[in-house]
Amino acid sequence: MRFIRSIFFSSLFFQVLGGLVVLALLAYWFGWLMPVVKVSFLFFALLTLIDTIILFVKPLGVTAIRHLPERLSNGDVNTIHLDVSNGYAFTVAVEVFDEIPAQFQERSFSLKIQLKAGEARHLTYTLRPVKRGEYHFGVVNVLAQSPLRLACRKTQQEHPQMVPVYPSFIQMRKYELLAISNRLVDSGIKRIRRIGNNREFEQIKHYVAGDDFRTVNWKATARRADLMVNSYQEERSQQVYMIIDKGRTMQMPFEGMTLLDYAINASLAMANIAMKKSDKAGLVTFQDKVNTVLPASRINNQLMHLMEALYNQKTSFREPDFSALYSVVRRKVTQRSLLLLFTNFETEYGVKRQLSYLSSLARQHVVVVIFFENTEMRQLLDEPATTLEQIFHKAVAEKFSFEKRLIVRELQKNGVYALLTTPAKLTINTINTYLELKARGVI
Repeated sequence: MRFIRSIFFSSLFFQVLGGLVVLALLAYWFGWLMPVVKVSFLFFALLTLIDTIILFVKPLGVTAIRHLPERLSNGDVNTIHLDVSNGYAFTVAVEVFDEIPAQFQERSFSLKIQLKAGEARHLTYTLRPVKRGEYHFGVVNVLAQSPLRLACRKTQQEHPQMVPVYPSFIQMRKYELLAISNRLVDSGIKRIRRIGNNREFEQIKHYVAGDDFRTVNWKATARRADLMVNSYQEERSQQVYMIIDKGRTMQMPFEGMTLLDYAINASLAMANIAMKKSDKAGLVTFQDKVNTVLPASRINNQLMHLMEALYNQKTSFREPDFSALYSVVRRKVTQRSLLLLFTNFETEYGVKRQLSYLSSLARQHVVVVIFFENTEMRQLLDEPATTLEQIFHKAVAEKFSFEKRLIVRELQKNGVYALLTTPAKLTINTINTYLELKARGVI
């Protein structure tokens, strides 16, 4: 029974068999064809038998080993590795079917290669998950064909495996490496000149391009006959809280991912940068009630605590309760902190309903409300309108776009910083805002 489940016949087999059937039908009218059909059929059956025997002579002719990472990064391209080797003494055509998780909805995924006798090949393919959670890989199915190409041998290798999908740690590491090598500018992070006097003197150093000319130390310059500047150490151990709204409006999709997942990815990258800048990072999530409060800290495993907390965030599609958020922040966050609130306001009326809570928080903390620009509306605004319907759609898009700008102005009037951004640039713009506020001495 196991043998029957493992053997398949190729399209060439059925093509040849179909041709023999046609010849057998013609033999009813042309009798001289019957001996030819019989000999051809016997020869075909013999070749098929030989092909089957040489494919099954080894217990496992072609082996495939799948290498999965410990976890996948949400919203990023992740690489999966396969090692395929040929144990036969002849060249085989191999087709590998990896049973990838159901979340990808990929029904016809396969890799085709030719392997010479004893050859091993390293294969890779990529997956881009757009949701956090558990992803279950099935077995690896391998179809092998000999040079005769009549029969196929199917083997199932590897065991089903589960891989968790975490918030984007690839994006987090990218900005971390750029920060360490002082190359954040390469990815869109602005080079911000620091102003203010809320820093401590650190050392006198040689002038380099970009240094503030106001920090030139003229006495040291005269002694060294070289331009010297004072170097200052920025304030440290300031608290930065990522506050994530998990309400209904954060479920809007963009390129397959929800705004909530974009906010979670940006929060992880932002927390890592803040800790590299010697600040403390914390987390608050809420919807109809506050769900998670992770106090700001710089302990060694704080980033892992943040990742684990963000991995489990889910929504019940309820309206966010800003009064509950205000109450918890007042009680739990006693030190003046930077509060980065990821939410999504669509109307001016919507923000005015929550303005009393936001402005009250802004009296004690530095509050930055980060909300999203509707990219589809932006496309409508950029396209020329020629028909009456297009003019109507463009007018509606103009109204929504203008309302977003009104929201920014309304927040700023009440002492709340506002950042309106597209989901694709959320992380870059959030880090830029943090660095700008830090350079201006606001935090």
